[in-house]
Amino acid sequence: MKFNITKEDGSKGSSINVDDSVFGIEPNNSVVHQAVVAELANGRQGTHSTKNRSEVRGGGRKPFKQKGRGVARAGSTRSPIWKGGGTVFGPEPHEYDKKISKKMRKIARRSVLSSKANNGKIIVLENITVKTPKTNDFAKFLDKLNLLGKKITILVAAYSDDLFLAARNIPNIYLVEATSASTYDLLDCESLLFDKAGLSLINKQLKLIK
Repeated sequence: MKFNITKEDGSKGSSINVDDSVFGIEPNNSVVHQAVVAELANGRQGTHSTKNRSEVRGGGRKPFKQKGRGVARAGSTRSPIWKGGGTVFGPEPHEYDKKISKKMRKIARRSVLSSKANNGKIIVLENITVKTPKTNDFAKFLDKLNLLGKKITILVAAYSDDLFLAARNIPNIYLVEATSASTYDLLDCESLLFDKAGLSLINKQLKLIK
């Protein structure tokens, strides 16, 4: 498969060949779903917590005598039916880890890249650089490419501090190194914007070795 390379001023440049095993396969939506579910689950902290009756403060002695008051008996103010008492069956810290194989993770990313390529949603630039870390300058750069206002994932070989600072305040623009992009990063956007070096790296990372 071949992608045309666009220059930074928006004009057409040369082209680059990529492996069909990465950008030209039949998408496996089932594996993509499993990969996204795993990535989102692994991103959860799982630190939510409540206190049960053994953890809340107070309740060290019986609040009143067992008989004679005409009310229900009580042994502790830490009972869940008392104000300030413990919580019954509340959330407790636990892990949400979900594992999938390396092979499935690669298939999922190949599937998303192939789907984007088939729909013309991959744009390749010779370079993605900024002279100054100014958001306004980078917004003008995206506007030249007719990408401003769209949800874009930008994949570069290695991003500089200036590029990060210039892109971070623009809504719906996500900057990530190409080899670190997850299935969700590739999927959760309207288009993928690669620099030439970043495209070569992800092609090398995901292609099938024969």
